[in-house]
Amino acid sequence: MSVLESKRAQRLRDWDKRLAQSASGIHMLGTLSWGPEVAAHWHAHGTLPEIAPTLRDYSAKEQALRALMGELDTQDPAGAFLKRTAASYVALIELLSAQGQPGFVDASVALFGAPRDRISHTTPTHLEAAQHFLEATEDLPIPEPAEDWDSAQAQAWMQDQLDHLPRSLPVELSETISAKATAGSKRIRLRSDARFSPHTMRQLLEHEAKVHAYTKRNGAEQPVLTCMGLSSPRTTMDQEGLATFAELITDTMDHRRLRRIALRVVAVAAALDGASFEQVVRLFEERGQDPLESFQSAARIFRGGNGRDGVVFTKDTVYLAGLLRVQAFFVQAFRAQRMQLPIRFFAGRWTLGDARDLEPCFEEGLLSEASRVPEWASNAGSLAAHLAWASFQGGVLLKCTSLSDL
Repeated sequence: MSVLESKRAQRLRDWDKRLAQSASGIHMLGTLSWGPEVAAHWHAHGTLPEIAPTLRDYSAKEQALRALMGELDTQDPAGAFLKRTAASYVALIELLSAQGQPGFVDASVALFGAPRDRISHTTPTHLEAAQHFLEATEDLPIPEPAEDWDSAQAQAWMQDQLDHLPRSLPVELSETISAKATAGSKRIRLRSDARFSPHTMRQLLEHEAKVHAYTKRNGAEQPVLTCMGLSSPRTTMDQEGLATFAELITDTMDHRRLRRIALRVVAVAAALDGASFEQVVRLFEERGQDPLESFQSAARIFRGGNGRDGVVFTKDTVYLAGLLRVQAFFVQAFRAQRMQLPIRFFAGRWTLGDARDLEPCFEEGLLSEASRVPEWASNAGSLAAHLAWASFQGGVLLKCTSLSDL
């Protein structure tokens, strides 16, 4: 009998199905994000309107998740993975239930970290890393690429690129997302009022399509643990880190993108220290963002609140923090001659620790190898060359971390 036909696999499938059913309908960004009327009021009056939180009753789902957590066999690494994922959704329910309250900040930090966190006790804080990147890229005499494409032109280009890949995804325009683009297992969305440069679109292709869409679709097609396709909050930091790493290694990140990522960390720190919504908007404007993008960037940090009562959403810390973690993890995997780890990280939407701890499940046949892997990750020789250079260059970060830290 194969492992996929075993009692263990069937038990895991049953738990996996219950987890997916219990987590269904718990949406984070769609619940927290402000509607377009908030931006319209801001641009018309220079103030925020009253913003009421979107509160839903998740008590039945929380009860089901907690009941499942009590049944899961955590001696089985796959069962432990399911318990971590279920616990992540319970933490998300706590976050959503705390909208507009001081407890929202604590719940956000528990899920996504904070700017003054470190990867390990001897590494710089994420805020210190952000300040370094901002100082290193200050006033570079590099012309700004023109954002010649509106959202319809960007949509057409992205759709054409995806149609050349196996099992294409539809590209849609949205008035509700705050980021320029988001990706799921069934569609990619572009913000309808945004403008794009060709360089930005290549960046979004690598980040949104070839990482986020790939990992979600690979995870959803796992023969047992289909919950590897869920966007559980605990995976956010490492998955955004992977997507940002993809930008770096494919040369689609430029210094402006790096500055935006770093500036978000500085802005989250400022908000946690008491800066108002207006002050955070000015912070972005003073660093070169136009008024529209400055509002959108500040709104990302204050969603879940009303912009006045110190309610801060710390998720924008994860891009830089995740990039540092993924780079360190990949280099340590290279040093340990475990080059299968970077590729296996694409098998689902999971954390670096999940990929490390569940590695035996690939050998057993319980987990399937990733069917969609971007070119840079599948070219082991080129990736090894990059990691060899990074290993030589890494200095402080690599001396102070190991695979078990991540």
